[in-house]
Amino acid sequence: MSDHIQEPIKLFTVEEANAMLPLVRAIAGDMVALARDVDERRERLNRINDHRESDSSDPYTDEVAQIEQELEKDIERLHEYARELVQLGVEPKGATEGLVDFPAKMDGRTVCLCWRYDESEVLYWHEVDGGFAGRQPLTVGSIPDGHEGDVNGLQDS
Repeated sequence: MSDHIQEPIKLFTVEEANAMLPLVRAIAGDMVALARDVDERRERLNRINDHRESDSSDPYTDEVAQIEQELEKDIERLHEYARELVQLGVEPKGATEGLVDFPAKMDGRTVCLCWRYDESEVLYWHEVDGGFAGRQPLTVGSIPDGHEGDVNGLQDS
């Protein structure tokens, strides 16, 4: 494996990212709901297993095994949702929060337009290695390459 960061296959403008949001939001919504459910069930299962005897006569062994199989199936569904997003050219970053990055160019470098499931449109960006904590609002001074004028009505601060 090389240290070279692979250039994304697709780069988005803010307008393209926002135009794709209905589809991304639908997939991300399914992913958020399932991820939260999986996390909750996994936590309950861990609490149950912490208090169980590892005894072959345990009457709940089959039931617990079935729950574990269902969890594995749902985890695979989460991976399928992530693959769907990747096929669209976006990068899923947080299943339970519905975080999605849209690769873009700004000042000749690759950055990420950052969107979270509860946001109405793409309004933030961050450096590729900046993550959610490093996100900044899109303003006239931070418009990704290929844009003229203000972004979604935002003005310079």
